[in-house]
Amino acid sequence: MVAAALVILALMLAGPATAAGRLQEFLPKIQASAFFAQADRFGPVQGDPPLAPAYRGDQLLGFVYLNSDFANATGYSGKPIHMLVGIDPEGVVRGLRLVDHKEPIVLIGIPEQRIVDSMNRLIGKDLRPVAAGAERPPQVDIVSGATVTVLVMGDSVVRSAVRLIKSGRLGAGGHPGSVAGAAPAVRTVDLKQSEARDWDTLIGDGSVRRLSLTIGEVSEAFAKAGNQAAADNPEPGDASEPFIDLYVAPVSVPTIGRSLLGDGAYEQLRARLKPEQQAILVAGNGAYSFKGSGYVRGGIFDRIELLQDGQSTRFRDRNHTRLGAISAEGAPDLREIALFVVPEELKLDLSEPWQLQLLVQRNVGARDKAFLTYELAYALPDRYLRVEQQAPAAAAPAQPAPDAPRLAGNDRAAEPGQAGADSLGGALDEPLWLRIWRSNTVSIGITAAAILVLTAIFFFQDALVRRPRTYVWVRRAYLAFTLVWLGWYANAQLSVVNVLTFTNALITGFNWEFFLAAPLIFILWTAIAAALLFWGRGPFCGWLCPFGALQELTNNLAQWLRVPQIKVPWGLHERLWPVKYMIFLGLFGLSLYSVALAEVLAEVEPFKTAIILKFARDWPFVIYALTLLAAGLFIERFFCRYLCPLGAALAIPGRIRMFEWLKRWPECGSPCQRCAKECPVQSIHPEGQINVNECIYCMHCQELYHDDHRCPHMIQVRLKRERRDALSSPSVRQSKEGGRGPAKPAITHMGKPIRDADPAEAPTAG
Repeated sequence: MVAAALVILALMLAGPATAAGRLQEFLPKIQASAFFAQADRFGPVQGDPPLAPAYRGDQLLGFVYLNSDFANATGYSGKPIHMLVGIDPEGVVRGLRLVDHKEPIVLIGIPEQRIVDSMNRLIGKDLRPVAAGAERPPQVDIVSGATVTVLVMGDSVVRSAVRLIKSGRLGAGGHPGSVAGAAPAVRTVDLKQSEARDWDTLIGDGSVRRLSLTIGEVSEAFAKAGNQAAADNPEPGDASEPFIDLYVAPVSVPTIGRSLLGDGAYEQLRARLKPEQQAILVAGNGAYSFKGSGYVRGGIFDRIELLQDGQSTRFRDRNHTRLGAISAEGAPDLREIALFVVPEELKLDLSEPWQLQLLVQRNVGARDKAFLTYELAYALPDRYLRVEQQAPAAAAPAQPAPDAPRLAGNDRAAEPGQAGADSLGGALDEPLWLRIWRSNTVSIGITAAAILVLTAIFFFQDALVRRPRTYVWVRRAYLAFTLVWLGWYANAQLSVVNVLTFTNALITGFNWEFFLAAPLIFILWTAIAAALLFWGRGPFCGWLCPFGALQELTNNLAQWLRVPQIKVPWGLHERLWPVKYMIFLGLFGLSLYSVALAEVLAEVEPFKTAIILKFARDWPFVIYALTLLAAGLFIERFFCRYLCPLGAALAIPGRIRMFEWLKRWPECGSPCQRCAKECPVQSIHPEGQINVNECIYCMHCQELYHDDHRCPHMIQVRLKRERRDALSSPSVRQSKEGGRGPAKPAITHMGKPIRDADPAEAPTAG
């Protein structure tokens, strides 16, 4: 563990390697002929971003460059996918080589050659018409299971080539630059405009842009693309019914933001945005979801992509806030409304055109899918822009600094009185997170009631465990509620990713609104934080974890079917339970270096597969989850005991608990071993003490503690009580008065008569 910590520290100190300057690192590993058949050498690397000319003798055949130097190439892992691209002076792609990546699905699942082969459609493509806007960008072949990876690779190659063509560095045309000596015009967002406008006005003047497709139109597009199988497998419904109504708008523009979000939510967004950072609103209706399920599996929205001038980015779950409604008067009720903060790596300039690309997919078989892309173009209406000629430096003392933020959402230098008016409007309007809570009042109420019921169970546990049959059914009913409603219906499954995200937020900049935007998750974490002071990790692990409930209920069924149970030897057991702590520490250390990579490796938790997606996932994830559940049929709560990093994360602060609620007798452990042998997760040491760090607080030991037919101590107490009652009975007193010796009372244990009433002969073990 010390060695691992040193490695992680070294990675943190080193920081992520930058893509720029890595061209010379990769070039010696590959021949120029891999890109241009007749090339025999590379020339000196030139320019910034760097290009390597490829020659046959003295004849220039083309150039080779690194895609990540020219365009965003961040994949599923959060790391760039590096590809060498060969392009000739006419703008035709001549060769591609994948040289470095950290994509987990390629590293552990799909062969790398399949990914490379999917890119072959780009070779031979003339990208000059694309750079001129006369043609749509060419698409690569999608590899099922690696959609995001392939799309990122294809887009980065196309957009990097387009950027290179537009720069004029290929020596074959290009576009003209600015006229010498002319002062260029500067277009900026007019920060002074800030008003609330209704929905029809925003739609009418182009402030909100719309893409509307019917099911029939999408089917026709698949047919024209040559994929008749996809065209013949449409979504349920008539061909004229909506496939998707997609709306997009930049809410970091003051008027648009105030209109769509409301004053309070806009002010919160404005405070959240960093300098030169933007935010957009995306909303949709219809049979197709623009969100999809990729962000649940891996934290990335793989169906939409933001594009501008050869650069692109996809949103991750940390960039996303779900909205309940649009504030603009007359706005329709939309099924999906999302607020996305644009990642900092894409400097979105709202004064220039940009696009939102929608990936449409359809099943064409048991596992295969077909894909189309649509672009929703956006250009900010002129009414929001201010066009000025650059003034001479001597005439600009009263102007804003050249590097002042260009976005309304970041501008803090409003006119006198404007800021005060905005702040007042924000104070009068309710916060965005509060609107989300209002729209989820039923779910919040059910969750709060469930936590109150669990609190009552814990506080009055003695009264419950004295009634074993009632206790068993109360526990099973609560676990069923946790699994079915809290897990499968409400998707309120906590994860170690929540711990990593929270810790990262404390380091990089904490914001309560980010965590309040998920009401059920916030309520559960608040309750668990309080419970740690009283009972440790037991309330969550034993009662509120849907996957834990699934494990226990399936094991109960296995025991009812008489599946043999394996009792792990104590020596092996106490050496296995630290594994989960090692997993958690590894993920925590990795998150300090890269939260995105830690999120990928957090798939050691099967929670997304079994609970959030209900096993509707790629087969490796399903097999992994089912394997853990199968192990749990023989070893109760196998995953909880040995592998769960979230349980380890909760056990660490759980050591500060202030109370000891679990009761023990002096005989526990010496000589009695009944509780230790019957503990479902083997959290009781042979010496008798309970390891609260491993205890899931199922209360089985407390049920035994009060049972005078199974607990040896309580059996002794019962026998003594029965002897006193027997000696004080009228028949015994009459015998004494008659001069006869006292008859030994007939005392029973477990329904069978005991030969002698002497308590010393009572059973001493279960």
